[in-house]
Amino acid sequence: MNAMTTSAQQSTILVVEDEKYVRDSLTAYLDDIGFRVLEAENGQIGLALFRSRHPDIVMTDLRMPVMDGFALVEAIASESEFTPIVVVSGVGAVDEAVRAMRLGAWDYLAKPIMNFEELQITLESCLERARIKQELERLRRHLSDGTLGDESAFGCIVTASPRMRAIFLYLESVAPSRQPVLISGETGTGKELVARAVHTLSGVSGPFVAINLAGLDDTMFSDTLFGHQRGAYTGADRAREGLIRQASGGTLFLDEIGDLSPGSQVKLLRLLQEGEYLPLGADKVQMSDARIVTATHADLKSRMEQGSFRPDLYYRLCSHRVELPPLRDRPEDLPLLTEHFLEKAAAMLGKPAPAAPVELNRYLAAYRFPGNIRELESIIHDAVARSGSRILPLESIVAVIGSDLRVPAVPVPITSHCPVCPFGEKFPTLKGAEDLLIAEALRLADNNQRLAAAYLGITRQALNKRLSRSG
Repeated sequence: MNAMTTSAQQSTILVVEDEKYVRDSLTAYLDDIGFRVLEAENGQIGLALFRSRHPDIVMTDLRMPVMDGFALVEAIASESEFTPIVVVSGVGAVDEAVRAMRLGAWDYLAKPIMNFEELQITLESCLERARIKQELERLRRHLSDGTLGDESAFGCIVTASPRMRAIFLYLESVAPSRQPVLISGETGTGKELVARAVHTLSGVSGPFVAINLAGLDDTMFSDTLFGHQRGAYTGADRAREGLIRQASGGTLFLDEIGDLSPGSQVKLLRLLQEGEYLPLGADKVQMSDARIVTATHADLKSRMEQGSFRPDLYYRLCSHRVELPPLRDRPEDLPLLTEHFLEKAAAMLGKPAPAAPVELNRYLAAYRFPGNIRELESIIHDAVARSGSRILPLESIVAVIGSDLRVPAVPVPITSHCPVCPFGEKFPTLKGAEDLLIAEALRLADNNQRLAAAYLGITRQALNKRLSRSG
């Protein structure tokens, strides 16, 4: 007999067959490989069992008394488009199989069934197709509805961004699937927070276990994730339980998956494909039911094309994938995050939260934030620590940001053919062009001379001199 599979362990199959010895033989085999089996001796009983017990898959003979398999297939297909139906037809009865397929059957097998391995593969293939079909339908409905079923799962993520909202909707749809989720994005964009939200939405009872893979060589990777037996190597005086075991029934979060060594990639691929792993020093394979969620700041596709990341592992990890936008592409979140970090820092430091100056959000919006949300939190925390007044001092933040500012993406109407500025029909003098650029920079900076000078690439003192000359 074949080894028990995960899909079979979780599935109920309805076997409809009028010949008792055939039905008993199928039931014994299906029970042995992990299916929960329901039996019916004709289509009428089978249909009643289908309506009352809602099996995951149906296997039926075609020629039966009372109600034959054709009528049963048509009835079930009309009531459930997501229930796979596998029909069994006599050898050479291709026309019967074709007719059943047209009525709604998903696959067929020749009778008598001699190859039980083919039977198992057929059933598991149909179950996988049904799972994918149900996931796509759930995702379609969820995204079209536009409302989150569980807002609290994302409660720790401060955002008003439509892009982030769309990501939340997608993750809520795919979280129950148990397939791997890959979260990509720049450093500091909140990948672990999103991974924790996926864990919450999955509805699993086990824990959330996280590890950063950066810097782990092949041996450390194996020991940390898979554990080891006593005496596996010098110094292993007692057995160690790996993180995979700790994450049983829950979620294993692997951060910086792009830094995984080639040898470790092979071991992780086996874990994902077969659910199997081997602790160091052990000779017995162990099984894992932990959900795998991974994250990376690297471009895995480029690394795959360069040969440093396995294609089979890449495609396995990408069953579900999201890319978190950088903070500079979420300007609507800056006021919310700033206020949140002001209150958090004040609480940690045991002082009243200072008010943010009016110019702060404009400065932050002009900064490119290479460290994203984590950098913003550090900047605000340091400013609150330095603050001794009711209003947050702007100087400490400006000192950190320095001149690393960018002109906000403000649409400017094109009124001429000049590729630099909309000068109109008359070509300006050099002095006139300078005045136009200074005026535009001041407009974008809302007359904040420090910001305007940063946009122009000059010091504030140099801008003051030019303004004084022009009056």
